[in-house]
Amino acid sequence: MKDTKDIRIAVLIDADNIPYSNIRGMMEELAKYGTPTFKRIYGDWTKPHLTGWKGVLLENAITPIQQYSYTTGKNSTDSAMIIDAMDILYTEKVDGFCIVSSDSDFTRLAMRLREAGMMVIGIGEKKTPNPFIVACDKFIYLEILTAPVIESGIKPTAGKDKREQKMRETETLKKVDRETINLISSTVTALADDSGWAFLGDIGNLILKKQPDFDPRNFGFGKLAPLIKSIGKFEIDERETDKRTSKLVYVRLRT
Repeated sequence: MKDTKDIRIAVLIDADNIPYSNIRGMMEELAKYGTPTFKRIYGDWTKPHLTGWKGVLLENAITPIQQYSYTTGKNSTDSAMIIDAMDILYTEKVDGFCIVSSDSDFTRLAMRLREAGMMVIGIGEKKTPNPFIVACDKFIYLEILTAPVIESGIKPTAGKDKREQKMRETETLKKVDRETINLISSTVTALADDSGWAFLGDIGNLILKKQPDFDPRNFGFGKLAPLIKSIGKFEIDERETDKRTSKLVYVRLRT
């Protein structure tokens, strides 16, 4: 299995469906999954509504691809992205793709790339239709890339900390509802050993396969462990390893 730094990702951005203000957070996020090699953005750059993009492209080494809108009502940008994605696929120079768009028109493209053995990451706004989301291996909402998160399971109790906690809660995309709890519970049960314990890393991987847009940051948490701790239905066991700075985290349902 390749190390993260060795995974090459082609980043294809639909300028018509993504705001330019999130570009830095987006590229920093992608660095967690691999190294962006191809970085292209598609749009009709003669249109005034894309002016804001021009200032950030050079800073992030993204190549703009001009695509004129020849016919009213037809999105030629989508076609150009799809053609380029297939061309890049056949070069065999990448291990995965990141499709940045909130448009469901890229659903079939994501499916085709995965059929070819590519890792597919989707990035888009909360309004992105579900078919495109589930067609990706992982889908990341743009809104969480700049939102504050809680790094531990300890909640502040007074004064300024309490006000900041309230602000974080109002800025989260989702609440930890019954559906989320059931998703985590069923995953823990499926992976549990004879003692009921399941390894946290395996839990996160299986949840992502079930629900590609699952991310603790959607609920205001930086990582999965603090999210699970906040629910109260689970026991957490942090086991020591040979490395003093590293622990293995296990989870099981409370009896």
